[in-house]
Amino acid sequence: MKLYLFIFIVISLLLVFAVPTYLTYRKTGINPITFGKEDNAHNYIGRIFKILMALLFAVFAVNLFSPDIYRKFLVPIAYLENHTVFYIGLVLLHISMLWIFIAQLQMGKSWRIGIDEDHKTEFITKGLFSVSRNPIFLGMITALFAAFLLLPNILTFFLAFAGYILIQVQIRMEEAFLQKQFASEYSDYKSKTRRLI
Repeated sequence: MKLYLFIFIVISLLLVFAVPTYLTYRKTGINPITFGKEDNAHNYIGRIFKILMALLFAVFAVNLFSPDIYRKFLVPIAYLENHTVFYIGLVLLHISMLWIFIAQLQMGKSWRIGIDEDHKTEFITKGLFSVSRNPIFLGMITALFAAFLLLPNILTFFLAFAGYILIQVQIRMEEAFLQKQFASEYSDYKSKTRRLI
């Protein structure tokens, strides 16, 4: 199961980050990764989130390749290490990755990582976006929580908590941008659709 989890995480990261980035660039000629090097809040969140994703990958790698280091340094939470919690996490992880993948497909050429101030995108309100204004972020929050249930330790707890805070800040930044870009259309959408679910 450790090997399966590691492979699943690798494939998931490719499917929800690398593949959509490539496909969007190929269809539009636009790099969908909008985080830059300027010293502002948007780019800072992007840098921190890359670190969190690298740490998440590292936790699953250490769990597979160095179980002694995992037990010694990552402070597993023993009372959460049971089959029930594990399988809840496993189901949530699979559902969240499928959810993210579907939401990305529904965004089509409008999919971006971060705020794209240089290119106007289509305003998506159908599919999963009819039940959540931020379905991809909802999936990411769920995936981080699932990772904690699968490998309950001090680092996955920190990653889930920090990821949740960063995502909440990013959501508010993106929604403020969308409000400016789409004005009353976005206000109407906000009045009908919840931020997460």
